[in-house]
Parts: sequence; C-alpha cells; structure tokens
Amino acid sequence: KDYPKKGILFRDITTLIKNEKAFAKCIEEIVERSKKFKVDKIAAIEARGFVFASAVSYILNKPFILLRKKNKLPADKYSVDFQLEYGKATMEVHKDSIDKGDNVLLIDDLIATGGTAEAAAKLIEISNGSVAGFIFVINLFDLGGAEKLTKKGYKVENLIDFPGHWYFELTLYQDFLPKIEFNNPVNLQVYLAFKVLLNVM
Repeated sequence: KDYPKKGILFRDITTLIKNEKAFAKCIEEIVERSKKFKVDKIAAIEARGFVFASAVSYILNKPFILLRKKNKLPADKYSVDFQLEYGKATMEVHKDSIDKGDNVLLIDDLIATGGTAEAAAKLIEISNGSVAGFIFVINLFDLGGAEKLTKKGYKVENLIDFPGHWYFELTLYQDFLPKIEFNNPVNLQVYLAFKVLLNVM
C-alpha cells in the first residue's frame, strides 16, 4: 500500500520468485502458453518482466529484446511516451533489435490499466515488427488493461486473475495449478507461494 506513491496498491512478485518451486511452475506455464503464438523473438518490459522473459527466452531458444526506461540504452533507439497509473514515463528499444516482420511475444509480470503494455506494442510496431501476443503473470482484471488490449485486437494470456482494488479473492485458471493435493508438499508450497504473493493469507 502507498508504494511507489501514496494511494497506489502495489502487487509484489518477490515472494513468488524467491520460492524456487513456484517460480519454476510459473515459467513452465508461460512456456506452455507461448505455444499458442508464432514467435520469432521475445521482449520484456523493464524491470520485472526481465525476470520471467529471460528464462522463457532461454528455454525456447529465442532472441531476447529489452524494452527499457528512458536513457538506459546506449545505441540508436525508438521511444514511446506513455501514461502510468501514477505518472508519465518513456519506454525505448534499440532500432536494431527487431527486424521487419518479426513476430514478438511480449512478457511482463503484471497488467493493470494497460498503458505500459500499449506502449510496448507501439515500440514493436514502429520497429516494423508484429505483436505475436502478450503473456502476463498477473491480470488485475478490474483495472481493465487486458480487456483494452483484447479490444485493440491483441492476443492476451495470463496466469492469474486478481483484483486491483476492491476484492480479496484469488481466482486461478483451472489449467494453471492442477487440482491441489494437499498431501503433496510440492503442490502445497506452490499454492501457498501464490497466496503469499497476492497478499491474501
């Protein structure tokens, strides 16, 4: 709460990635969902998107593209200004990162109102690439970002639906965590890690 600015409710993924079983399960699920798309390259949004996308890029043996904050890239770059939930920002990509016709899969930890994701899509498109789709770990569904992307014609996948503001219920896709066998310590640890992640314990 009140991070990074007063009035912002921040969803933290560090409790997920510090649990090796939950993190591994998360990467496996992103890899599985990526099979729905034709993918030439994988791109991620600074900074938490790098955590997930780099692992997926390695497993799929695909080039990994960094979409970075302003003035973080040294070579010639494209830039897009966009609105955050709590201010304005600029995202950039190297001009030589994406070739004409590349199908680029965008991966990030979370989608809220969708401003950052839309900016990422614009960067791919002004680089003459195509957005293969988006995969997010968490969708804050009541903030409407994923729905906005879908209405614009983008394909969107996410692992978890969770409210951004008003509710305290966790909805997991049935194909994400299998039926939990609580006598299985691995399944139990994965389930508990996600509950801790989403602050519902």
